[in-house]
Amino acid sequence: MLGGDFTGCKGLLSSFDFEKCLLQFSSFIGMKLKSCNFIDCNLEEADFTECNLAEANFDRAVLNRTVFFHTNLEQADFSTAIGYEIDPRHNSLRKARFSLAGVIGLLRPFGIVVD
Repeated sequence: MLGGDFTGCKGLLSSFDFEKCLLQFSSFIGMKLKSCNFIDCNLEEADFTECNLAEANFDRAVLNRTVFFHTNLEQADFSTAIGYEIDPRHNSLRKARFSLAGVIGLLRPFGIVVD
């Protein structure tokens, strides 16, 4: 589903999981998706602004140019996700999990170059 607008499904998707889905350009703005699974999903350029994604699992998710802004990502698992850039100044990341290589996606907003 390319460009899906899930914002009208507030309350309905709170217990859904996504597996092997094409969700590019999709909008999840303001949704409560606590503990939601996005397994093997392509979420390129999706928008998670002001979402509650606490304890969400992004196992093998592709997150190039995905927007996380004022998003609760506490205890979310990004350890096998790729392509994300998340600004720690504008999102809640307490106890979120990242791979060592993926930590670079947390440093880009600061203009830090890692060789």
